[in-house]
Amino acid sequence: MKSVFKIIETIVLLVVVAVLVSLAVIAANSPGKLPSLKDSQGNEIAGSLAEKQFVEIGGIQQGFFLRSENPENPVLLFLHGGPGSPEFPMLYNYETSARLEKYFTVCYWDQRGAGMTFSRSTDPSTMTLDQMIEDTRQMTEYLKQRFNQKKIYLMGHSWGSFLGIKTIEKYPEHYLAYFGIGQVSNQIASEKAAYDYMLQHAKEIGDTSAVKNLEKFDKNASDFPSLEYISTLRSSLMNKYGIGMMHNNFSMASIVKDIVLFKGYTFMEKMNFIQGMPFSLNHLWNDVLAVNLFETSTSFQVPVYITHGKYDYQVSYALAREYFEAIDAPKKAFFTFENSAHSPNAEEPEQFVQIVRNIMLENN
Repeated sequence: MKSVFKIIETIVLLVVVAVLVSLAVIAANSPGKLPSLKDSQGNEIAGSLAEKQFVEIGGIQQGFFLRSENPENPVLLFLHGGPGSPEFPMLYNYETSARLEKYFTVCYWDQRGAGMTFSRSTDPSTMTLDQMIEDTRQMTEYLKQRFNQKKIYLMGHSWGSFLGIKTIEKYPEHYLAYFGIGQVSNQIASEKAAYDYMLQHAKEIGDTSAVKNLEKFDKNASDFPSLEYISTLRSSLMNKYGIGMMHNNFSMASIVKDIVLFKGYTFMEKMNFIQGMPFSLNHLWNDVLAVNLFETSTSFQVPVYITHGKYDYQVSYALAREYFEAIDAPKKAFFTFENSAHSPNAEEPEQFVQIVRNIMLENN
C-alpha cells in the first residue's frame, strides 16, 4: 500500500514540476514588448517602428501593435479572424524579408473581447456586429490622425473579412481599398459544403472514426453548425485533412507554441488571449451565421480584392469565387493561392505580399 501512495506522490510531484516549469517558460518569454524590426542580416532598421499601444476605442481600452520599416508608408489596418483570435503572434513566425511592413505601416489590432483587449469586465451586450463595426471605424480614425493619412487600407482575414466587408459598406470614405483573406460570404452554406466534403472524404479513405463522429451531427438541423460541432470536431478534422487553417504542416500545438514564445504579450495578456477566444466566439459567431453577404453586401464604393487558398473549406473557396462575381466595386480582383487553405498570407507569404504591394501601387 505504501508503494502505491509513493507512486501517486511521485506522479503528483512530477505534474506540479511540469506546471511550474511551463509557467516559468511562459513568464520568461512574456516581456510584453515587441522586438525591433531587423533586416535580412539581423541589423535593426533605422527609423523603423515596432510599438505596442493601448487607446480608448468604443469606451474601453483596446490594444494593438504597430510595425513599419518606414512610418511614412501607407497605413494598413489588419482585422484578425476568430471571432476572438488575434493572429499577429502566429503571423510573426511566418514572415519573411518581404513582409507587409516593408511597404505599409501595419496595425495589428486585438479587437474587443480578444487578446490583450479582453477583460472580464467587458459588457457582453457590447459584443455585437454593430459595435465591432463602430470600433473599427474609431480605430481607423485614430490611425488616420496619428499618421496624417486621409485614407488607409483595410485587410480582414476570416471573421475579419466579414467585419471588413460590413465596415467598408458603412464607412467607405475612410479606405483606399479593402483586402479580404479567406473571404466570408455565406457561412451557413460554407459549413454545409465543408461537412459534405469531410464526410465523403472520410468514407473514401476509410476514416471510420471521422465518419462516425460526423454522422452525430445533422447539417440540416436548425442549430448547425453548433459551437459544439465547431470546437469538438469540425476544426480539428479540417486541419487533419488539410482544408482548415493551412493545407500543410499545421497543428494546434504549433499555435500554442507561437503564443507561448511571443514576446509582445505579458503573461497575463497570454492568459487573456486564451479566455478571449471562447468569449468572442460565443457572442459573435451567430452574427456571422445570420448574415448572407450575397443578399446584404455586394455594392461598394472602394476597390475590393480577395485572396483565397484553393483548398480552403473553413471558409469556402468556391463560394468566395461566386461572391466575388456578384460584387460591384470601382476595382476588383480575385487571387487564387494554389498551395494554400485558409491562410495564404502565412502559407505563401512572398506571393501574398507581392500581390498586396502591387495593388497598393495601383491605388495609392
